[in-house]
Amino acid sequence: MTSIVPPLVTGTASSSPTPTSGVRAAHQGGILEGANPSHYDYKNPIIVFIIQAGIIIVFCRLLQYPLSKIRQPTVIAEIIGGILLGPSVLGRIPGFSDAIFPTESLPTLSLAANLGLVLFLFLVGLEVDLRLLLKNWKISLSVGAAGMALPFGLGCAIAYGLYHEFGEDEGLVPISFGTYMLFVGVAMAITAFPVLCRILTELKLLGSEVGLVVLSAGVGNDVVGWILLALCVALVNAGSGIVALYVLLTSIAYILFLVYAIRPVFLRILRRSGSIQNGPTQSMVAFTVLLCFASAFFTGIIGIHPIFGAFLVGLICPHDGGFAIKLTEKIEDLVAVFFLPLYFALSGLSTNIGLLDSGITWAYVIAVIVIAFVGKFVGGTIAARLCKMVWRESFTVGVLMSCKGLVELIVLNIGLQAKILSTRTFTIFVVMALVTTFATTPLTLAFYPPWYQKKLAAWKRGEIDWDGHLLDQDSHSIDSDPITTDKHDASDVRRLLVYLRLESLPSLFTLMSLLGGDKPGRSVSRVHPSKVGAEGRSDEAVAPITKRPLQVHGLRMLELTERLSSVMKESEIEEVATKDPVVNSFHSFGQLNNLATSGDVEIVPEGSYAATLTHSASDQGADMVLLPWSESGMLSETATTTVEYSPEHMLQNGPHTHFLTSFLNQAPCHAAIFVNNDLTSLAKRETLPFGPMKSRQSLRSSHGVSAARLADRAHHIFFPFFGGLDDRTALRFVLRLARNPDVTATVAFMDPDRLAAGEAVPSPPDASPKNGVVNVNAASSQESIEQEKSFFVAMKDSLSSELESRVVFDTVNTTQPLQEVFQRAQSEVGRSPKSSGDLIVLGRGRESRTNFRNEMQSFLATAGQTRYPGTDVGSLLGDVAHVLIATEVKASLLVIQAKKE
Repeated sequence: MTSIVPPLVTGTASSSPTPTSGVRAAHQGGILEGANPSHYDYKNPIIVFIIQAGIIIVFCRLLQYPLSKIRQPTVIAEIIGGILLGPSVLGRIPGFSDAIFPTESLPTLSLAANLGLVLFLFLVGLEVDLRLLLKNWKISLSVGAAGMALPFGLGCAIAYGLYHEFGEDEGLVPISFGTYMLFVGVAMAITAFPVLCRILTELKLLGSEVGLVVLSAGVGNDVVGWILLALCVALVNAGSGIVALYVLLTSIAYILFLVYAIRPVFLRILRRSGSIQNGPTQSMVAFTVLLCFASAFFTGIIGIHPIFGAFLVGLICPHDGGFAIKLTEKIEDLVAVFFLPLYFALSGLSTNIGLLDSGITWAYVIAVIVIAFVGKFVGGTIAARLCKMVWRESFTVGVLMSCKGLVELIVLNIGLQAKILSTRTFTIFVVMALVTTFATTPLTLAFYPPWYQKKLAAWKRGEIDWDGHLLDQDSHSIDSDPITTDKHDASDVRRLLVYLRLESLPSLFTLMSLLGGDKPGRSVSRVHPSKVGAEGRSDEAVAPITKRPLQVHGLRMLELTERLSSVMKESEIEEVATKDPVVNSFHSFGQLNNLATSGDVEIVPEGSYAATLTHSASDQGADMVLLPWSESGMLSETATTTVEYSPEHMLQNGPHTHFLTSFLNQAPCHAAIFVNNDLTSLAKRETLPFGPMKSRQSLRSSHGVSAARLADRAHHIFFPFFGGLDDRTALRFVLRLARNPDVTATVAFMDPDRLAAGEAVPSPPDASPKNGVVNVNAASSQESIEQEKSFFVAMKDSLSSELESRVVFDTVNTTQPLQEVFQRAQSEVGRSPKSSGDLIVLGRGRESRTNFRNEMQSFLATAGQTRYPGTDVGSLLGDVAHVLIATEVKASLLVIQAKKE
């Protein structure tokens, strides 16, 4: 765009009004006086700029929606959007470019776009974690060097043909072939690190060996590529070779100055302000952005593009304490949503597919695409194979290293502005960048599909041979494996996987505390280490040996968004998990309640929550997965008190219900859905009255703020038993909870003889396994009824003397089971206002002996509970749970689904 700036300035000056002009001021009425808002006025360029920016952003967002469905990054939509808005498509409409993108308005658009580009390269520098490069320098060096050397060499080869074929195009400055060759080689060899991180994160490869190799090599590739590009620009801008040498030496001196002089002072300022520990303050954000612009200014005035200075400042920013991530969160949205689309639109305005109008030109288009892909693919594959990766992994590394994306567009625009590339050759390389970036995701999935990843992981662990057959294991290895040993006892829960949600932590902790083992006691008081020898005793074995505690693994899932900071969190997931307050609170809770806890954080798209939870359950060997119901009805977490929690919100169909349904359909173990209703160890806070003359502050000042009282630790459980696999598993779990001395339980068996005699409501004709729930008379035979009776009696007879005083088994004869359950629940739970909350346990009822849908509808209509239209909770939790939630029974619900047999 710099090539058009001088004529524009001259034209503008000549057309400016003179002091003798008849019109002394612009019309203030605007369109009310008949003014055309799309007419460019150099005195007031903001109007046309808003029109241009609005069209560009809307256009790119509309294109992104369908492309996201095929897992393409945002940059593809932005590149295509720019091409469509340019002379290749819409620009061919007569008057379109003159009305929307008049030539005299482009400098303003270019200024905003390049300002955003400076900020974006600063964010790219923030994203690059040099610690990863240092930790894996060997594989980074080998894969990165091979992934750059081969495409660089092939690029230099094709540069000869491009230089002689298109070297006479209009708008080029005379440059030597060596400089041209260097630029084309860099354009072929560079990898789009930000887009690469995004693709790795979306495909869940960032934590794999392939992801580690590609990310490490990508960091080195990115840094070396920018250095070579800076050298190329310096050679173009320099008037002579000695000037280019001075520019290079000045650049090296400036880098050393940033690293050894600016960075220590910068870190000291950040630590003194607490920005590393607590996130950047507003003053530190302003200081860092000013430092970015100052560095961009310096690299610009010494003959290198300003983006290099911004990139260098991003590199020196610390990653300790999540500072880089938190700083990115402050800036990224404005850059990604507003500035970057403007930059890609400018690229599209400079791209003219119509110039590819000859056979030789299209031959070079194909040759550039093939060389760009093959060079990266072969180089990365061979290097990865030499690092002892299997062939499919090596192919995947090669494909991922060929990703170009927005970094390639930035390089090409620099070449266009420096007049190294003509519009024709610029268009050739834009097409290459578009094709290689578009092909990255599908080729990666083809070479490295999820099923192959699982097979390869099992093969590397020694569980299967290369053909997929299980390897023989001796009995000693089976007995020594705690996961295999625990699964021999299916009646108990030894390993529990909990989906951690911030809003559900208090109630989850209370429920898990009921499953905790004996609190560790102390038979011997501890002795100071300095007095161990004098006292003649050791500080070891001060606690008696207790039974093996319940092992609980907490999994917190955060949404992977389009934001750069989200990708950065995934790349630094270990540090994020270490500092996550929810996971740390979970660890502390486990230590206080004799639970062996572990925790992870996963950053995945919302659509992958169910699959991620399923994989975690399988990897952890979990016996049961505990999932809290969203109190807001949403899948995303909310930590604000402004959200109104109500049954209407909880029963709404939405992302959370779809997530639960998807998980239950593929659950590899028992699953329990927990619907909280004040299950907590703290007493309810008294609601303060507000009047027209009283505020919360005045009430606090007059009454004071008292600490919350501990509630009665007693919990009562009510469990209606209908039979079936889910109910049998739920009954075992109730008895597991009842081992806690603070728990009492009532188990009510709905009499099977009365239900089998004809009172049961038959299933509707269109009953189908919708959402994984089938309400059919699967166990209506006399044999099945006798089995349920025998199981119920056996569980009752198996009670220990300790449990007999706290657990009551009862049999109920009724023809209206839902009404009976509701009445019993009203009498069993919520009787003590000081209790810590009661619990109703239900089986999900996939094999229930009867269908309650007709009775549920009539019962809710009679009770006046018809205010939940459009919900399908009965299909997810069962009809009994639907009735209890709709009638607002004063107890929490735990709906259990047994492992599929």
